[in-house]
Amino acid sequence: MSGPGIVTATLLAGLVLAPAVHAHDFWIQPQAYWSEVNASIPITLQVGHGMQRQRSQIRSSRIARIVVFAPDGTVRDLRENLHLRGASDDGHLHFETSGTHVVVLETDNRGRSALPAERFNKYVQEEGLTAALDYRQRTSKMAMDAAESYRRVTKSIVQVGKLGTPCGSHITSPLGLPLEIVLEQNPYAEARSDLPVRVFFEGQPLAGALVKLTRLEHDEVPVEARRTDPSGRASFRLTPTGAWLLNVVWTKPVTGPSDVDFDTTFSSLTFGFP
Repeated sequence: MSGPGIVTATLLAGLVLAPAVHAHDFWIQPQAYWSEVNASIPITLQVGHGMQRQRSQIRSSRIARIVVFAPDGTVRDLRENLHLRGASDDGHLHFETSGTHVVVLETDNRGRSALPAERFNKYVQEEGLTAALDYRQRTSKMAMDAAESYRRVTKSIVQVGKLGTPCGSHITSPLGLPLEIVLEQNPYAEARSDLPVRVFFEGQPLAGALVKLTRLEHDEVPVEARRTDPSGRASFRLTPTGAWLLNVVWTKPVTGPSDVDFDTTFSSLTFGFP
């Protein structure tokens, strides 16, 4: 890639990611995580943290799917519930059955970002992207600028009416996302101080990924960050109050002909307590 347009894009991408790489974090923010049956719950799509936090400006054409997994195993499309960049929200949720529901949103990978070499190296180090760092070292590309394509995937756990079944497979099993944070227990089932999670990449447990836990009411910096073990697991301390965000990033080199060097996925999961 060359030319003034590429230089401008690189500079803009640098501004977007600096000083906090986690400005790319993206999630579904329900107005309430606990609701009565048949209530309408406004949602917004959020991106960034602290002073950089804002409503996402993503286009509807980039949303590959938005669905809800119900406690009985059914899956319902929610696209008609979206009205992006509305005056106060980006859509709403409506549930006709009680229990714990999981809302899933996945974008395509047409997002693009480019960074100068030094800033890209810092980014992969801060986000724990060891595969990218190892690849750049092995191929002697540490001094080269880098571009990536990226997608965003997110889940939100909403409790409707009575709790019912303490734990369903739609909460504790992967739901087919390219990069996915899976809770090993329903956080609403009982008050616990631990939060065990497991991360999957392309359907397989992911070792060495850096998972961050952030309290959304005070989201300037994460409360905790943990690397996954060889089975893809990590565990966090949890106070069962307020709203919480888990997020993880992973990337893989693009070795064939392409306008990017890496294909990256940003994944998150939100839940909250009344």
